[in-house]
Amino acid sequence: MTPKFIKDNPKIYIAAPSFGCSNRKYKTRLNKSIENFEKEGAKVIAGPYCFQNKGLAASTTAQNRAKEIMDAFKSDVDVIISAGGGEVMSQILEYIDFDVIKKNPKWYVGFSDNTNLTYTITVNCDMETIYGTNAPGFYNYPFEYDSKDTWEMLKGKNIFYGYQKWQYNYSNKILAPYKFDMETKIYKYNYDKPFEGRLIGGCLDCLAGLCGTKADNTINYIEKHKDEGIIFFLEACDYNSVGIIRALTQLKNADWFKYVKGFIIGRSHNFYDKSFGVTTKKAYLSVLKDLNVAILLDIDLGHLDPSMPIRCGAYAKIEYKNRNIKIEYK
Repeated sequence: MTPKFIKDNPKIYIAAPSFGCSNRKYKTRLNKSIENFEKEGAKVIAGPYCFQNKGLAASTTAQNRAKEIMDAFKSDVDVIISAGGGEVMSQILEYIDFDVIKKNPKWYVGFSDNTNLTYTITVNCDMETIYGTNAPGFYNYPFEYDSKDTWEMLKGKNIFYGYQKWQYNYSNKILAPYKFDMETKIYKYNYDKPFEGRLIGGCLDCLAGLCGTKADNTINYIEKHKDEGIIFFLEACDYNSVGIIRALTQLKNADWFKYVKGFIIGRSHNFYDKSFGVTTKKAYLSVLKDLNVAILLDIDLGHLDPSMPIRCGAYAKIEYKNRNIKIEYK
């Protein structure tokens, strides 16, 4: 199921199912992003928790955060965009009613800890979500790079390319312009031609935590779409190289990769980690290479800007072109 793409004057709800934008940096960025959405003709509703952090490592209690999400899906908004990533969004899942979400399709957009919703909504409701820029990431105007692509994806654009450069070190400036100085270099393994399938995935740290829980409907989802094939998109936040190995092994042994046709893997936040002499690239390949499918590593996806938005649950064609990645949604 593909939610309706936005048209003129969309209505946007900004929710805080994990962290809220309570510090000066993110509060400033979110306010600026709201201004920019309004410049695009959108009506923005800032939820009651998006500027606070009064819960335990969260904006508010798990029950409040879940209720906000459910109320947003039952409302007349066109898009729900998360106010931020975080650490404990998984707490809200026991209070999420996926049947209600399925009956009220709309775009949910978020990144990192938002995997707990972008992934579970897709596998439980067979509904597309967007693994893309959180609301404070729209603070530059006109939108550019990943924020531009996320906005254009919401409007229905269906072909996207990786970026030429990326940024390893974050700027301390609150409204810092993008300054990318590292050249994107994609590593190909077992790739000889474009591959197609249904894209699912997200932040590996969160996916490993979801595996085997009540919210994990992965096996039913991949069985339903086995004839199309599955493409996993993955990126890691806190995991070092051996943590990546453990998480991938868990997902592999849970049969998540049973019908996989390929992987697209972003740069790890710990990009230069070599724990126990193992690089992140070797970590991924050590677990996945015997599946004998195409793997594209170090694409512009993850916690190092810029990060391509991905339509989780969409059927797509993946191509290595002009030394970068091209994703075409069918």
